[in-house]
Amino acid sequence: MTKNFDSNDFSSFVASRRSTRDFKSTPVPDELIQEIIADGLTSPSWSNTRPFVVAVAIEDVRDRLSKEFLSRFESIKSARGEGFFAKMKAVFRRKGLPTSNWLIIKPYHKDLIPRSRRVGKEMLTHIGVERDDKKGRDAFWARNYEFFGAPVELFLFTHKSLGKFATSDAGLFMQNLMLSAHAKGLGTCAQGSVAVWEDAVRKEFSISKNYSLLCGICVGYPSEGKINSFKADRLPPSEIIVPVKK
Repeated sequence: MTKNFDSNDFSSFVASRRSTRDFKSTPVPDELIQEIIADGLTSPSWSNTRPFVVAVAIEDVRDRLSKEFLSRFESIKSARGEGFFAKMKAVFRRKGLPTSNWLIIKPYHKDLIPRSRRVGKEMLTHIGVERDDKKGRDAFWARNYEFFGAPVELFLFTHKSLGKFATSDAGLFMQNLMLSAHAKGLGTCAQGSVAVWEDAVRKEFSISKNYSLLCGICVGYPSEGKINSFKADRLPPSEIIVPVKK
């Protein structure tokens, strides 16, 4: 039997979810992690195949991965080349890291650049980091590899055989999981930044070679940090609905 609900309340709830980029160190109970993953699994799936797996990094595993990611980021900072993407490529060449997630280091297409630049500029302005403040910008980016202080980092892997359909299923799962976390007082932040170092995650977890790393998701209790009051621009439907040919 379908339960009735107020659609206006639903709209307000989903609109109130924001990416959290600063967390309290308070541990998240294991049963709560299980609950949000279970809620994630209520999402629709391609022939119900659920073509994804989740690695849950907490405590020592979480700390080791953060330390390893930060170490690699330090190499990026010192690499020659202009801009983040050039530096990432330099590290790949020098260290021979896996490049299966090469899209992460590729610049955005010109269709998407204006939105990306806008949110980047607005976010950095919000926390008082100037465009020419390289040290401040690097420190802000490095927070990705500290998982923004979150005690839990989820790594989501998708099955290679289904390609974009596996990615679609994973996205549906992620949204349900993140909304569940939001409903339970937890904050989350999806992270493409950790996907370039799949090998580091594989060293900590037993993951089939049939799966590849899509992204990470920070999970924890939001702090009162200023960054958490940032609200990214939300597009109106008119910007994504394409016109009918005449």
